Amino acid sequence: MKGKRYIDAAKQVNNSAYEVKDAISLACELAKAKFDETMELHVKLGVDPKQADQQVRGVLVLPHGTGRSQKVLVIAKGAKADEAAAAGADFVGAEEMVAKIQNENWFGFDVCITTPDMMGVVGRIARILGPKGLMPNPKSGTVTMDVAKAVNDAKAGKVEYRLDKTAVIHVIFGKKSFGVEKLEENFSAIMDAIVKAKPAAAKGTYLKSVAIASTMGPGIKVNYRAN
Repeated sequence: MKGKRYIDAAKQVNNSAYEVKDAISLACELAKAKFDETMELHVKLGVDPKQADQQVRGVLVLPHGTGRSQKVLVIAKGAKADEAAAAGADFVGAEEMVAKIQNENWFGFDVCITTPDMMGVVGRIARILGPKGLMPNPKSGTVTMDVAKAVNDAKAGKVEYRLDKTAVIHVIFGKKSFGVEKLEENFSAIMDAIVKAKPAAAKGTYLKSVAIASTMGPGIKVNYRAN
């Protein structure tokens, strides 16, 4: 059941696609919640998510960050644990952190980073972290020996985009308070990355549809043309 505010906002959105700046401006205008709403990007791709050679996934640090304060957990030992702590990781540990997640159902973090040598340990909780999108992965830069860079990237506003089972990518690109210009730059950075990540095996139209929305707002179609 949609609320009155949502229904009223939806009435102000045309069914046709808007130019990027106009779409973002409208999304900001309609974001009238009492909190600083997050801006979301939803991209439908013309690929088959069931095919391994048509996966679309990657990471990038947004020009203006995400506006979210990321809590970072690093699972590492020795010098790498010290390096993570020095870089500003919120939580650092080894087997005891894995046990905390496993036994206490603890999820007080937004990003989990680990070193390759600890993947055997982290693998014990793969079934717990995986469904929440928290499992470290080399492709997302969260399984690495350069833990300091990984922590800094996470804190700076790194986002991961990946195809879901319906061939749609959902990713955030900032907060309403950023303003149209900064949001447009973040939007463009993500779209450029998605376009460059087009699989060689993809046939036909790659970008099927592009839409944005604020946390509590209606979807707004975007007329996006790749450069």
